[in-house]
Amino acid sequence: MTDFTMEKGADGVAVITWDVKDKSMNVMTLEAWDDLEALIDDALADDAVKGVVLTSGKDSFAGGMDLNVIARMKEMAGDDPARGLFDGIMNAHRIMRKIERAGMDPKTLKGGKPIATALPGTALGIGLEIPLSTHRIFASPNPKAKIGLPEIMVGIFPGAGGTTRLVRKMGAMAASPFLLEGKLSDPVRAQKAGIIDEISANPVEAAKEWVLNAKDADLVKPWDAKGYKMPGGAPYHPAGFMTFVGASAMVNGKTKGVYPAAKALLSAVYEGALVPFDTALKVEARWFTNILMNPSSAAMIRSLFINKEALEKGAVRPADVPDQKVQKVGVLGAGMMGAGIALVSAQAGIDVVLLDREQTAADKGKSYATDHFAKGVSRKKITEEQARQMGDRIEATTSYDALAECDLIVEAVFEDPKIKAEVTAKVDAVTGAECIFATNTSTLPITELAKASKDPEQFIGIHFFSPVEKMMLVEIIKGKQTGDRAVAKALDFVRQIRKTPIVVNDARFFYANRCIIPYINEGIRMVKEGVAPALIENAAKLVGMPLGPLQLVDETSIDLGAKIARATKAAMGDAYPDEAVDEVIFWMEEQGRLGRKSAAGFYDYDDKGKRQGLSEVVAAQYPQAEDQPDLIDVQHRLLFAQSLEAVRALEDGVLMDIREGDVGAILGWGFAPWSGGPLSWLDMIGAPYAAERCDALVAAYGERFACPDLLREMADKDQSFYERFGAQAKAA
Repeated sequence: MTDFTMEKGADGVAVITWDVKDKSMNVMTLEAWDDLEALIDDALADDAVKGVVLTSGKDSFAGGMDLNVIARMKEMAGDDPARGLFDGIMNAHRIMRKIERAGMDPKTLKGGKPIATALPGTALGIGLEIPLSTHRIFASPNPKAKIGLPEIMVGIFPGAGGTTRLVRKMGAMAASPFLLEGKLSDPVRAQKAGIIDEISANPVEAAKEWVLNAKDADLVKPWDAKGYKMPGGAPYHPAGFMTFVGASAMVNGKTKGVYPAAKALLSAVYEGALVPFDTALKVEARWFTNILMNPSSAAMIRSLFINKEALEKGAVRPADVPDQKVQKVGVLGAGMMGAGIALVSAQAGIDVVLLDREQTAADKGKSYATDHFAKGVSRKKITEEQARQMGDRIEATTSYDALAECDLIVEAVFEDPKIKAEVTAKVDAVTGAECIFATNTSTLPITELAKASKDPEQFIGIHFFSPVEKMMLVEIIKGKQTGDRAVAKALDFVRQIRKTPIVVNDARFFYANRCIIPYINEGIRMVKEGVAPALIENAAKLVGMPLGPLQLVDETSIDLGAKIARATKAAMGDAYPDEAVDEVIFWMEEQGRLGRKSAAGFYDYDDKGKRQGLSEVVAAQYPQAEDQPDLIDVQHRLLFAQSLEAVRALEDGVLMDIREGDVGAILGWGFAPWSGGPLSWLDMIGAPYAAERCDALVAAYGERFACPDLLREMADKDQSFYERFGAQAKAA
């Protein structure tokens, strides 16, 4: 069974339908190119066929290239992968160029058969690149449809002609948001932008009518016409020159040079604009090959899409537990965290009981959600009726009796074991036997908190990241007695609220904070050592971290860091390793420099909370050393501090699936997304080099960089994490 089929109508229009039977949305495979070309050849050779309409058998047109295929293209490309990749890409270009020229005489540009595309809905990636090679694109007015080229979001760029065609159709400046930012549009906006041509309630019929009436001139693309000039100017044109200078600065400013796809895309556009169209396609193919050969693209695709999607679909869910969809959730604590949980739950259609000690606090928490819904109305993302319905799902109260019918409780009160134990007992007194109790905590051991529950098997940790409505990761923590139904309930809830879950075992700081804290601490250590704070912060950003460690601790608050330090020291005793960090943190706490919230931390702030620059007060207390370390040393200290802790979490059984380690790191605290996550990064640099670098860091900076036994063993065997643990991921 092929993905493409063709039906020739009595009116002379051949309709080619794309319908991948085992997928909810069409995706392109390598084999399907041959199917498509064979049908195009058939239609062009048949004198009874006057033209072709390409459409879909689904509500959408296509979701792009199969990401599993893209991730494996390099390994499938043979002994000379660069040549194999380039030849494969050029084959796709050849087929789409055949569609574009449609049998016309190459000199007169006459005699071709019109080929149009009818989009019933979403068209992404290759699902838009193929239509761009046809002569006219018709789309349904479906407001939920998304049209665009989002490849840059997965570490690649539109490499099947989309880059070259969109720039030549719109100009570099107009095309840049769609190429460099992966901007998606609904059909109406896509038409206004010039990406598609017409909107029709029945795009197939409209396309047929156009095909039957199209003239030779309607088939000639602007770049094939004599005298073509690029909109906005080519690079050697004064206006075009300024466009490319600005684009280069913008790309490097945003990516800090660590995302190779953006730079390659810009190079393909610039170089392609200097040569004829067919040569430009070769330029695009060479740069696309360059990106596919770069390990960053495969790592990003694997972590941010393939593995992320697998986790969202329940890859680690207990298989023998029936559906645990949440009907009514009780949220204890109406502060920012609790209000955020109530907000996303109501958005997902779940009834919410939002409880706090004072009615004013509960009402304030509900207002946080309803204000968010009102903003959605003002931005025309939802209707007033939808906002009202979501707001009505939230009941703000002080009464524990209101929790009686809840099948899930999410407790989000203060990080105090005594307070958490009190509310747990109060909830147990009113809820039914099937109700699952989840505590939202970032540091407190779940097994200890579960002792306050009447049924520890139904007690679980759910660690949300703030702000809940924006952060995609949810960390689910199993206590020693947590049962499978509680795990399934938590996972099904996270799926309902459209977040990405990872499941970890109970241990100090779980997984996310276990890795974040060493990152922050390493930055603070360097301040005490006399490393320039600007070097620390910029080193982090230049290696792909969204925030430097000093800005991050300012955002999360320095007094919280001091509180965690005291609690950790009390628990660890003589084994506590962070005295040097505490000296800085406790001094700043004494000075009232608590971060953004006090308008003073490692940075200074104005009266509106806007960062003004690194603090001279901190610089005076911890003056810069005369000799500053190399950039790579600072970057390695920051990356290894996180990555080695991820390895130890895997070693200790806190992490149970390497996919969760990488996806959780990127979504939870922004670990260098270009790398695919900490374990992918170690694979990228190789275990032997990583172990060698650990030894050098230990010699220079201390035992916290000691190579974990697992990594040392892998180095000796020259193994990678995805080689060693990949089978576990595939089996899950």
